[in-house]
Order: sequence, then C-alpha cells, then structure tokens
Amino acid sequence: LQKYAEASPEKFHIVEEEPVNYGPSGSFSVLCEYTLANKSALGLDNILACFCDQDDVWLNNKLALQIEKYCQVQDGKDKPILIHCDLEVVDQNLQRVAESLISYQGLEIERNQFPQVAVSNLVTGCTALFNEALMRAALPVPKKAMMHDWWFAMTATAFGELVFMPAPLVRYRQHSRNTIGAKQREDSEHWRRSLLSRVFALEHNEHLVDVARQAKEFSRHFGGKLPLKYRLALLLGRRMRTRSANMQRVYYRLLRKF
Repeated sequence: LQKYAEASPEKFHIVEEEPVNYGPSGSFSVLCEYTLANKSALGLDNILACFCDQDDVWLNNKLALQIEKYCQVQDGKDKPILIHCDLEVVDQNLQRVAESLISYQGLEIERNQFPQVAVSNLVTGCTALFNEALMRAALPVPKKAMMHDWWFAMTATAFGELVFMPAPLVRYRQHSRNTIGAKQREDSEHWRRSLLSRVFALEHNEHLVDVARQAKEFSRHFGGKLPLKYRLALLLGRRMRTRSANMQRVYYRLLRKF
C-alpha cells in the first residue's frame, strides 16, 4: 500500500491510526466517516464511493458503467442513490462456479422496495457504488446492523433509490475464508422437502431475530422521518424477535408481500 501511495499520491491515501479490529461492517463505516470528515483535505468536491476488499475482482469497465448509470438516475437531484450489479461466482483460482450470483442464490431482485429489503438483503457490498447523500444519511453504521451493505441498501430504499444493473461486473471469489459466502439455492425437490421441515420446525430462526434487531435499530435511527408504510414494515420486522417459529414465518411472509 505504501508503494502505491508513493507512486500515485493523488490516487491513494493511507489512513494512519492505531490498528483496531472494527470487523467488516465497522471498518467500512469508519472509512466512510473518515472520507466525509476529510473531504476537503482529500481534494474531493462530490463523493462517489465503493466498497471493496481484497477477495473480489472488478471488471475493468465496472466503475465507468456504474458512474454512467448513476448520472442517468441522479439527474441533478441530491438524493441518496446506491447502484449495484450482478456478480460472476468464481473459485479461489478465478475459475467460474456460476455465471450469475443472483441466479445462483435464487434472489428475487424485483423485491427491491423497503419492506422487502428490510428482511432480505439484495446488495453484495463489493458491487455497490453510492453517493455522498447516502453516506451522510446512513452513517454511522450501528453495531446492531447485520452488515454495512444491508444498512446502506435499507437507507437507499427508504430515502432515495436502489438501482440494479444485471451485468455481472464483479468476479466474486468463493473460498473457505469468506466471512459470508455465496450459497447455492437448493434444487426444487430438495427445496420442497426442506420447506416442509421449516414449516413444521419447532425452533425459531436466530437469523430472523437478528433481522428484527436491525429493524428496531433502523426505526430508532429514522422512525420519525419514515412514511407510515415503512414504519409499519419495521414494526412487523421487529415482531420476528419472537421465539415462536410459526409466528416468525408469518411476519416474514407478510413483509415479503408488503
């Protein structure tokens, strides 16, 4: 990093501070806050930012295409915007595993309104490009947020726009060290069997309890600024903290259809 910074000081800036393990979500939050606080010193007029880590490979035209899409969507308006795209899933040697992560995981990308995004994240962080308005609205990312990209996606759908580009502009490296890896959707027969087991399951889903905590935190941060429909969606989301597996599923299904 030091070599890059010395070779191109106008492009690389190293944040000098004592090493602290903030975790993935906290690290991105701190870096975004640092960028806003040092905007002038960094020589920035308007900020467009991306999340990036060392595992994933951007195609050469990723930024150009996303900035072009951003300019079309922004249209001179100062509103929170997040642009994201599909990914190609590859192994640690960059050999293709799946052409589309969206298809691989069976994500329903059309369910992109706030109530649905509040219970199911559609944004993979390394695909995101977002503006300064979204940074100022979303930051700081609280500790009770599931992940930084999910928190940013919720903020974008609540107060601005979340825009999906179907082109796979990132090669998502899948290996054992991924904190959160791409999981393939089950085939239809296995899915039907697992669905029956989930319907009659006695234990609650701890993931949905975490989603409920995030909904409560989002409501605490933004409740007074949200329209009634979104406040009701968060209220339903908060109900998923119940220890009743059946009621959890009821609230989840309601939000998916909200």
